[in-house]
Amino acid sequence: MVNIGIRKVDDALVEKHPGLQQYAACQSRAFMKGTGSFIIGTISMFLIQKALQKRIKYPLQWNLLISIVASSVFSYTVTRRETMKCTEMWVFLEKGEIPDSNPPKDELQTPAIPKVTKYGDAME
Repeated sequence: MVNIGIRKVDDALVEKHPGLQQYAACQSRAFMKGTGSFIIGTISMFLIQKALQKRIKYPLQWNLLISIVASSVFSYTVTRRETMKCTEMWVFLEKGEIPDSNPPKDELQTPAIPKVTKYGDAME
């Protein structure tokens, strides 16, 4: 049995997906980086705003609100980026190939143009 968090995973599932343990560890790190970036972002934004509050007078509640909203966006960005890395690692471990997230360029440049008869009717 393999432990992932507080749950135990069957050996058959682990044999079917050999990268499960590494993926779970990567996701755990991604979520902890997101949590850490939220905490550090909130504290640093609050301190920056405290320093700026000497020049621009506004209530303390706006300092907290702006700090929390800005650090939430930052935390989401960090977590999403790290989760994408974990997903690419999972695909690599499962298939043995690096996933290509960019679509082929020839499909982007040539839109499908419907054929038209000499009378102007669209052909399928």
